[in-house]
Amino acid sequence: MRQTSLLKDNIEFSPYLVGVMRLGKWGVNFSTKEWISFIEESLALGLIDFDHADIYGDYTTEEDFGKALKEKPHLRDKMQITSKCGVKMIAENRPQHKIKSYDSSEKHIITSVENSLRNLHTDYLDVLLLHRPDFLMNPNEIAETFEKLQDDGKVKHFGVSNFTSSQFEMIHDVFPLVTHQIEASLSHLNPFEDGTLDQLLMKNIVPTAWSPLGGGVDNQRLNQELQNTLNSLSEKYELKLAQLMLLFLKKHPSGIIPVLGTSKPERLKEAMDLNALELEKEDWYALYSASKGEEVP
Repeated sequence: MRQTSLLKDNIEFSPYLVGVMRLGKWGVNFSTKEWISFIEESLALGLIDFDHADIYGDYTTEEDFGKALKEKPHLRDKMQITSKCGVKMIAENRPQHKIKSYDSSEKHIITSVENSLRNLHTDYLDVLLLHRPDFLMNPNEIAETFEKLQDDGKVKHFGVSNFTSSQFEMIHDVFPLVTHQIEASLSHLNPFEDGTLDQLLMKNIVPTAWSPLGGGVDNQRLNQELQNTLNSLSEKYELKLAQLMLLFLKKHPSGIIPVLGTSKPERLKEAMDLNALELEKEDWYALYSASKGEEVP
């Protein structure tokens, strides 16, 4: 099952994005054989979107993923690849980076895309996101760069990640964006309150959400009241706590698409099992209020 973007003429996303950040050097460190198996199992579930960033694994995870595509090139036509650029991180294989900084210049974006294409063994990215807002960004320069990449066939669609509403508007006003990747979870409710989701809903743009479990069901960011509410509702809906946390996000009318960071295909299957389910509105507010530690005003 695929979820249609509200920008119907642009792109369709899976019900979830498969996040790869913890599958390489920064996490389980898959071998090429393990990458191939994981990709094939994800695709078999109908999860065709893979979420990358150039910096993942200290600039190595795209290359690891690309080795799988080099060995099984037919898989590329079955998937969509999102990647991000704009963060200049200090790393052994980036000796020119003296400090961590952000760069949205034409030169940096184009160089980053060319590196990603080479590492991923693909001719194009389906979606390119600016990973973090560059405080010195020039929206017109960004728009011209995006247009060039699109005209050259190197990137099909564009978006941003972790921008404020005004920063998003500044870019979207000069070049159409198809998504905004934000942090959103039961332990990070800011987008529900600061206008981020309102803006995307108003513009018919589907958000994607990183860290949708807020670090997991047993982390210290979940207060006791929220833990108790999750436990109670898990019995009512006969679901695991992580599944309830995903349903919380998917209830929002903007159509939030969570980015799943698991390395276990069975967790992907559990998420896909939710596609026909929906939280009752009062249960959504019970979770929201429990997270806040107080009832709504």
